[in-house]
Amino acid sequence: MQLLQLRPIFAIAAICALATAQPAKKYKDQQEFELYDAAAKQIAANELSKAIATLESWQTKYPSSDFVIDRQKLLVQSYYGVNQPAKALDAAVTLAGTAFTDTADQIRLQYPLAMAIQRVAEPTPAQVATASAAAKGLAALDQPPPGMAAPDWQRARADLQSTADSALRYIALVPVLAAMKTNDCATAESAARKGVEQFPQSVQATWFLATAQMCLARKDATKWPQTLYSFARAASLDPVSGAVDPKWQQSTVTPYFEKLYAQYHGVDKEAMAQLKQQSLVAPFPDANFTLKSAAQILTDKQADLESKYPEYALWLRVKAALSAPDGDQYFATQLKDSAVPKFTGVLVAAKPECRPKELQISIRGPESSAPTEIVLKLEKALTGKPAMEKEIGFEGVAAAFTQNPFQLTLTTEAAKLSGLQLSPCAGSVRSSR
Repeated sequence: MQLLQLRPIFAIAAICALATAQPAKKYKDQQEFELYDAAAKQIAANELSKAIATLESWQTKYPSSDFVIDRQKLLVQSYYGVNQPAKALDAAVTLAGTAFTDTADQIRLQYPLAMAIQRVAEPTPAQVATASAAAKGLAALDQPPPGMAAPDWQRARADLQSTADSALRYIALVPVLAAMKTNDCATAESAARKGVEQFPQSVQATWFLATAQMCLARKDATKWPQTLYSFARAASLDPVSGAVDPKWQQSTVTPYFEKLYAQYHGVDKEAMAQLKQQSLVAPFPDANFTLKSAAQILTDKQADLESKYPEYALWLRVKAALSAPDGDQYFATQLKDSAVPKFTGVLVAAKPECRPKELQISIRGPESSAPTEIVLKLEKALTGKPAMEKEIGFEGVAAAFTQNPFQLTLTTEAAKLSGLQLSPCAGSVRSSR
């Protein structure tokens, strides 16, 4: 028997208990009894809106009734039954510390309260305290209601435990929502961290933590590694034990994480998969955890390039300046008619092939190939046929430039070339170099 099927039966039993289980209580007069009787019949018929009106009338006319506690419990159940969760919680505030007659009596009150809190977007502190006590009470239940078979209790208790856990998770995250609403990122992060500590396998708690951390990271870039760790964990936790809809995790959490990761670190599926696996080890990264940004990766790459290929790194800086939107202006004002420092490149073409006055150079650095980027205009033709695909050193004076296609033209002379290999031209007796 499912717990939700038991709830109406328990409500009827509670009404009957008013007259039989507690004989020391007495109705003040016939009218009070008639109000009780009407409420009992309305609840039995599941006419909860009518029952609420009757119970509220009873409350107004007989505020000091012997049945105040019993009446308040019925109001809680009825308010919950007509989907007025906030009123159900408010009605239960006065029941704090009330003793229960048995497990069934406890479930009748605490189950609807644990459910109700999850339907209130901005609960008051009193509502939170009431629901928290109810959820903890449900979680601690270990005895079945009188007369319930063991298999039914086992199923019902699992439902009670699940409801209690869900309520406590929600309660733990209420401060996060409140802080985020006022853009108080630090308070939201602190509250979310406590929620994750309490429910480390909760996808939602981890998602809230990641969201609060992202709020901080937008002002403090050092927070991004922690933020991405939390998003990775929210995307990787088991949705069943994490108590979320797998479809929501797959359609919302995972794509959001992947998008943020690519924006911060760059597209790297292998590294992203590794982070997801790493995040499953613990709810928070250790103190040494770091994740380089795309800018940091580029800086490190540039430093490595500067160290291993200083000439190529210098050329890349020159090329970047020339390739910029104002590259033509940079050439005209900064580079034209100026001496260009020595570079090394690969000779890819000569015009003409023998005794050329023009050499085309590709600056490759660590790359295996690159388009022609430099054209050397010689004052005098070379005396032989230059060997292609060989590295040569060169210097010159900037004479012309085009951005598309990218081409920098230098004027130079043979004396400023090094490493050039010449062979005799057809019909020549010797080469001069």
